[in-house]
Amino acid sequence: MPNVDETAPQERQVIVSAVGLTKIFRDFWNRPKAKAVNDIDFEIREGEVVGLLGPNGSGKSTTVKMLLGLLYPTGGRLTVFGKSPRDVDTKKLIGYLPEETYLYKYLTAFETLDFFASLFHLSAEERASRCEQLLDMVGLSHARNRQVGEFSKGMARRIGLAQAMINDPSFLILDEPTSGLDPLGCKEVKDLIKLLKKRGKTVIVTSHLLNDVEEVCDRIIVLYGGRIRANGPIDELLTIQANNTITTPSLRPEAMQKILDTLKEVVPEGNFSFKHPRMTLEDFFLDIVSQAKKESLETSGAQSGGQIASYLTGTPKEDAEKVLLRLSKERVEEPPEDAEAALQKELEQKQSEEARKRQDQLFADLSKQASETMEARKTREQEMEAKQQLDEANRKLQDLLSGKGK
Repeated sequence: MPNVDETAPQERQVIVSAVGLTKIFRDFWNRPKAKAVNDIDFEIREGEVVGLLGPNGSGKSTTVKMLLGLLYPTGGRLTVFGKSPRDVDTKKLIGYLPEETYLYKYLTAFETLDFFASLFHLSAEERASRCEQLLDMVGLSHARNRQVGEFSKGMARRIGLAQAMINDPSFLILDEPTSGLDPLGCKEVKDLIKLLKKRGKTVIVTSHLLNDVEEVCDRIIVLYGGRIRANGPIDELLTIQANNTITTPSLRPEAMQKILDTLKEVVPEGNFSFKHPRMTLEDFFLDIVSQAKKESLETSGAQSGGQIASYLTGTPKEDAEKVLLRLSKERVEEPPEDAEAALQKELEQKQSEEARKRQDQLFADLSKQASETMEARKTREQEMEAKQQLDEANRKLQDLLSGKGK
């Protein structure tokens, strides 16, 4: 069987197919409220690592939920492994790491993985073997018997990643996989994704850390306003075809004066490379979003922020020059406060605050003492009343016995 990397992309099995995929959220009266996903088409083939990108509210999470069968499309067609995403057999082939790691906090790390493994009806021996291997892989073997409720966000993220792979899925959906991880953990996750690709696994990565996406993904799909704005291999999308870059060994100053037509005369054959320069994925992503905004495309998600609200700054909105002029005048007109006087004033305020706290504490102690005194007095009165009643009962009993004797 040929390696997946050696097989032409068009010859690989289609894992995900979306045609005219649409999702409209409606209000209580069934009126359209937001078109989260708007008539998108895409395919993901076996062995691909695809980055699903977009600003907040662009439709990424909605698309992922439809892939998982958690949401039903309003329109279009969506298949995973050629079947409906809601098919139970299909779900057995999928691993999912959600953006927020939700775990049973009273289970240990080992028990957590064992629980998820049991959902796939694995034998006890196989569950134990996979749990140990995964704990070692994510660097948590030393914490196998600790309750996950005690874990930091990064440690919980590692357990979440482990549970996503407990069933050895053919298709992985990783939502912000490096969120909360330290640099070492981020590198380990990226190395893991590359390893999964070599094994022929199909991976979807959604992340706002574009450098991570650029490092591990073969292809990206950029969403904005529920529509696909870009879809293709990263190298093709980021390459700037209009410019060229030539890399050579260090040249003598006089040789640097000669341009492309003399380059082969001063550089040994094959000792230089020729390629097109690339923009970063982050620059490409921001450019796509900027173009979408210029075209006035609607989006139900978050948009770029404007100026800080005036009420947050504590000052009304003013023209910048007026503010500078006012501040400069205030600085000139107001004499600087004497440092010693300011320190004395601050000390007096602290002493006043401490005195007020002592007074409040004293009042609280006196109130508590008075309450305890009242309780003690009430208890003594009840005891005396009970004693009087007992004495009266004894006296009556004695009188009764004396009368019988007579």
